[in-house]
Amino acid sequence: MSQTTAAPADKPWHEIVLATLKANDVKLIVYVPDRVLTRLIAALHADAFFTVFAATREEEAIGVISGAYMAGLRGAVLMQTSGFATLPNALASLVAPSQIPALLFVSERGTLGEFNLGQALVAKTMRPVLDALAIENHTITRHDELAFIVDRSIKQAYATQAPVVFILSPLLTGGKVFAA
Repeated sequence: MSQTTAAPADKPWHEIVLATLKANDVKLIVYVPDRVLTRLIAALHADAFFTVFAATREEEAIGVISGAYMAGLRGAVLMQTSGFATLPNALASLVAPSQIPALLFVSERGTLGEFNLGQALVAKTMRPVLDALAIENHTITRHDELAFIVDRSIKQAYATQAPVVFILSPLLTGGKVFAA
């Protein structure tokens, strides 16, 4: 089994995502800052293979990676759950009809003790919206499945020219830590 299909138990989740992106030649990473994704974002910035920068809004990030794809560059967007609420129009009017294999990594908020009502409401509607748009999505909860799901889904996205959303569960990432 290759590195992109088997996740070494001693490797943190964010290193597995970084390695899988690199193995699939995904060089452009656009993100909206998120505390849960901080270690992944820092690791991407530290690796000269990637071009990484922050966007002011999630739909801006989608526009950037869509344009990059049209120019021959593979890209991904990193965001948190609440930011997903701004995306249905960009996904339905740009990404899906233009057959852009947009890769979206969403740190799942709004579950497991979340106090922010906005996060909780979007968490309840995100998957039904993705399903209604016929966009492939995977909620990743297990470390041992992370590399396989991300690697195979990236390959499928590019082979079928369709977007895919990776919902990174707090069971995988540890989530945002809240004071008791």
